[in-house]
Amino acid sequence: MSIKTENIIYIYGEGTPFKTLALDDVSIDVEKGDFVGIIGHTGSGKSTLIQLLNGLETPASGKITVDDKLVGSDKSELRKIRQTVGLVFQYPEYQLFEETVGKDVAFGPLNLDLSESEINARVKDALQAVGFNYADIKDKSPFDLSGGQKRRVAIAGVLAMKPDYLILDEPTAGLDPAGRNEIFDQIKKLHKSSKQTVILVSHSMEDVAKLVDSVIVLYKGKVHMQGTPKEIYRNADELFKIGLGVPQIVEVVSALRKKGFNIKDDIITVEEAKSEIIKELRRQRNV
Repeated sequence: MSIKTENIIYIYGEGTPFKTLALDDVSIDVEKGDFVGIIGHTGSGKSTLIQLLNGLETPASGKITVDDKLVGSDKSELRKIRQTVGLVFQYPEYQLFEETVGKDVAFGPLNLDLSESEINARVKDALQAVGFNYADIKDKSPFDLSGGQKRRVAIAGVLAMKPDYLILDEPTAGLDPAGRNEIFDQIKKLHKSSKQTVILVSHSMEDVAKLVDSVIVLYKGKVHMQGTPKEIYRNADELFKIGLGVPQIVEVVSALRKKGFNIKDDIITVEEAKSEIIKELRRQRNV
């Protein structure tokens, strides 16, 4: 089972002087259980692509399938598609509106004609999935929470719909370092514990390096590169050329290699660098 796009073309402002080709012949494949990062400069087509995956937009040509169901071919199926592909927009906490956390997370399931016991179970499971103690949080006002906590409640609201695929658009935008760590720790645990399929859109090279299993690089509406984080970040010159970059630790390791340190060229996290540098220093001491 998977989400697939085949030769997608999407045009903004069709028939107007502002006509813009936003996506050009884009083909991707996200398998169940994957953790995929989508990166690209502003205007590269990231947000457009994820809205197509959820059925919020329709391509000019090409096709999108979710678990072999063609998205957009049957309007009556769109509701099921949007339940299957849960989309969390930037700043989702702005959509919180209920008087308690429990009621806010229950809002989506309430529209599915479920029993009260099933709704309560979904709310409890979703809140626990993002790291909350259900009994402690369910009766609190969402507006009394920190930024990171509000963001987690908003994500729980999508998880309560039990999507097979979870798409997160810049989930830590605007948060302080503590809030960022809070969100990413829970996303990582969620993927690891339940094998939740996650598609993460992010501008942060460091976050992508630490979290995802594979990366899709968009540039001017096209898939410019695809591969594992290590494969992508080996191409630092190309990433800089298209207005992106690499994790800072990749630059540090490159500088150390130029100074004669015999360490691997595929290091992308601080933890990996620390291990390799310690090994190299011990080797030099014993020479």
